[in-house]
Amino acid sequence: MNTLNVNGRDHRVNVDSGTPILWALRDALGLTGTKFGCGVALCGACTVHIDGQAVRSCVTPIAAASGKKIVTIESVTAGADPVGAAVHAAWVKHDVAQCGYCQSGQIMSATAFIKSLPRGKQPGTDEIDAAMAGNLCRCGTYARIRAAVAEAARTIA
Repeated sequence: MNTLNVNGRDHRVNVDSGTPILWALRDALGLTGTKFGCGVALCGACTVHIDGQAVRSCVTPIAAASGKKIVTIESVTAGADPVGAAVHAAWVKHDVAQCGYCQSGQIMSATAFIKSLPRGKQPGTDEIDAAMAGNLCRCGTYARIRAAVAEAARTIA
C-alpha cells in the first residue's frame, strides 16, 4: 500500500511502488485525464506536475513521488489555479485542440513553464518552443499552442 498526494488530497493506492504514476492515477484513482501515449516519455501526453515540475508519469514510479505533491490536469483546469485557468482559456480562445489527445499533457507543460517564469516575463517564441519540446501533437497545432502559451503568459503578467 502506498500513499500519494494527488490534487491536494492523500490517497492510499494498492499498487507496487515501481508502478508508473500514470497507471496509479488512471487505474487506481480513476483520474483518466492524464493520457497514455508512447510509454517511453517521448510524447508528453502523460505529463503531470510533481512539486511544480512537469514530469512524464508513464516512466516515473510512484516511489519517486513519495512525500511529494502530484497535480493532474483535473486540478489544473478546475479553475482554482489561476495559471491553469489562463492556459485553459487561451487554449479555447486559440482553438488549439483538434483531436484533443495530447492536450492534457500540453496544458500541463505550458502551466509548469509559465509558473517557472519570473513575474511579468514575456517568453519569446524560442523559449516557448523549448519549453514545449517533447510534447507531440499529431494534429500539428503547434502555432496555436505557441500563441496560446504566449497569451496565457501575458494574462498572468
